[in-house]
Amino acid sequence: MTKPRLYSGIQPSSDSLHLGNYVGALLQWRGMQDEYDAFFSIVDLHALTNAAFDPATLAAASRGLAAQYLAAGVEPGKSTLYVQSHVPAHAQLAWVLNTITGFGEASRMTQFKDKSQRFGAEGTTVGLFDYPVLMAADILLFDAEVVPVGDDQKQHIELTRNLAERFNARFGEVFTVPSGSYPEEGARIYDLQDPTSKMSKSAATDAGLIWVLDEPSVTRKKIMRAVTDTGAEVRYDWGTKPGVTNLLEIYTAITGVSVAAAEAEFAGKGYGDFKRAVADAVIAELEPVRARALELLSDPAELDRLLALNAARASEVAEATLKRVYDAVGILPRG
Repeated sequence: MTKPRLYSGIQPSSDSLHLGNYVGALLQWRGMQDEYDAFFSIVDLHALTNAAFDPATLAAASRGLAAQYLAAGVEPGKSTLYVQSHVPAHAQLAWVLNTITGFGEASRMTQFKDKSQRFGAEGTTVGLFDYPVLMAADILLFDAEVVPVGDDQKQHIELTRNLAERFNARFGEVFTVPSGSYPEEGARIYDLQDPTSKMSKSAATDAGLIWVLDEPSVTRKKIMRAVTDTGAEVRYDWGTKPGVTNLLEIYTAITGVSVAAAEAEFAGKGYGDFKRAVADAVIAELEPVRARALELLSDPAELDRLLALNAARASEVAEATLKRVYDAVGILPRG
């Protein structure tokens, strides 16, 4: 039986994933690849829309993320892991979708409005404006039925659905209309120093971030220094104990125990015991991933070979979709 398709991607904006990425995305993807024909992309073309991207480190960041995907259990035999720019059909389909995207609907994208206000007119590029259309092309190229993304991408998924339906209505049934798959509350990990903000690589300091490639001693130190509160009770309550609750989220996500079981486990114990247990669990989970990722990165030629094989498979699927699109809009076939 043919598996339904899944697509998701992540920007190579740093050389290491953080714990929020790992719990919120990779743990889900690792399980979903058994159920879906999964395509996972390092979306380096999207990274170019960030004015702060560094040309000197972009390629290394792409390799680094690929190594961590593989080390975390994204298996080449089950999934197709590739670099977005290695499949030209992404940009080619984006141009076609541009021609059916309204300027007004693109202008209403919340992320664009937020970032354009932050960067100002001179710092806001056409690429940033067009980001959601390229994202729609990423998804529609692979006839993806399911797209696992964060809540902040819901509007972009709706635009993708609208564009697919608009194209199909005008040119015939070419695209699969995808659905978003959004993380459960427990899949959201917050900053250890500011548990009201999601763990993010854009944080002002990395003191509250757990990086997959951190040394275990660094990971332990960050967790032991995590913000809690003046009490001593390990209890799940975002309202009064956001720091403790965030650590409980991390502990339960990594170990698989329930919140109630974790609360019972640490009843009558202090925050020191609790934090040590969280640190032990996180290190036990991440250290094999870190070791395998570093091993893969020690042989970049082999990693590049694997990515090239996957890009060939992704290109085969993407080119077939692009041909259907070009045929539908009447573009002259290449002789």
